[in-house]
Amino acid sequence: MSDRLYKIDPDTGQVQQTLQAPGYETAGLAAEGKLLWVLDAAARRVYKLDPRSGVTKRALPVYCKSPQGLAFDGKTLWVTDLKGRRLHQISTVDGTDLRDIPAPSVAPYGLAVEGGWLWVADRADDMIYQVDLQTGDVGVALHSPGPFPRGLACDGRTLWNVDYQADAIYRLKLRDPAPFVIERSKRETVEFFQTARNYGPGKIVSMDVYLAVPTNLPSQKILTPIRFTPKPDGFVTDQWGQKCARYRFENIPAGKAVTVSWKAEVELRRIRYFLFPEKAGSLSEIPAEIKARYLRDGAKYQIRDPFIRRLARQIVGGETNALRLARRIFGHLIRNMNYELSGGWNAAPKTLRRGNGSCSEFSFAFIALCRAAGLPARYVGSAVIRGEDASTDDVFHRWPEVYLPGYGWIPMDPSRGRALLARPADQAASIGYRDCRYLITTVSGGGSDFLDWEYNSNARWQTRGPCKVEIERFAEWSPQGASKK
Repeated sequence: MSDRLYKIDPDTGQVQQTLQAPGYETAGLAAEGKLLWVLDAAARRVYKLDPRSGVTKRALPVYCKSPQGLAFDGKTLWVTDLKGRRLHQISTVDGTDLRDIPAPSVAPYGLAVEGGWLWVADRADDMIYQVDLQTGDVGVALHSPGPFPRGLACDGRTLWNVDYQADAIYRLKLRDPAPFVIERSKRETVEFFQTARNYGPGKIVSMDVYLAVPTNLPSQKILTPIRFTPKPDGFVTDQWGQKCARYRFENIPAGKAVTVSWKAEVELRRIRYFLFPEKAGSLSEIPAEIKARYLRDGAKYQIRDPFIRRLARQIVGGETNALRLARRIFGHLIRNMNYELSGGWNAAPKTLRRGNGSCSEFSFAFIALCRAAGLPARYVGSAVIRGEDASTDDVFHRWPEVYLPGYGWIPMDPSRGRALLARPADQAASIGYRDCRYLITTVSGGGSDFLDWEYNSNARWQTRGPCKVEIERFAEWSPQGASKK
């Protein structure tokens, strides 16, 4: 190490000035006007330096064990504690530790401030996270351009990242006009089956079966026409625009079963949205037609229940920004509910009082609170690749989406629960992100004309005499070639 500071031309990369560092293990830099704050990790001190004269004007102690990154928010300094996994706000007067918030992950190095956000470079994840200065919530998550992200700086428009292993400085756009990026994709053949078995002793007089038909979405592409077996009697579309293949069966005796299926070649995409509150917009900017459709009540929501309305007011307060409002509701659910697959889909008030639920119950609870607060919400249902790319799924998954006027429909999945969302960084995998393991079959506001509150498929039947009818559903996945990165 040279124990020197370098002034670099951002356009050419040429060194314009060198300066003796005030310490021997420089780990962070931050600018305050024409002066520099310099963090010395070994001495655990921050120095205020005049780069024109090289004179150190102030030295402050840092009260954490392993300081690394440094940032200045206009009034106070922020320092990462690598071993403590915290972000500390410290006074520029005497180094007093004013408060601290959790680091997004386990190895926080670089820091930079932009508006009300901290950008944090994490070595373990090789990610750069956007962290709310007040709450510690993680907003945007970016893959670092190099293998060891360390230093960060922000000039208002650009985020600069120093990579320790690559010996390079990377320039990153802060506000790319594209709302999302597709990070990875893979091709699969998927087959979905539904079987209805009549165990008798009576007879099924008639049965209507509906298979949700998947379509192209940002996170997926249907590569070949979907092949149905047997041929459907026709197609219908419900009040939410969901298309379904319809089958009609009559006089199914005891001991018989009927099976319907579809098969398709699909491309699944890992998609990550770049969500910023100022771009997301406010509740007043949501189109009237979206509000009219997706603020309705439903049997699983019960948004007029006094408990739901009171809880929504308590969580949201006076927040009107659509993204911040959704995040508040998301945060309440992950702090106060646990995932439990115990059968049955209870309505939102019962689920919230109980404090646990399945992915469907989490979805109903989240949607109910959003709608009660004036934020349009819906759910999507999917078949899931479980583990290996060649696999079978008979559990499936459902999660909610919210409407942000600056973006459109955005996925939020609170059902992963407190255990899986232990780190703030994990929120980035549940808000505005979807891995390439899901084929969405169903998009619904709830209570579909044909799917009811089911997703993927549904069956309705009439019987004569006592009948035990069992419905089995599963999807089979077969990979088609190597993944693309």
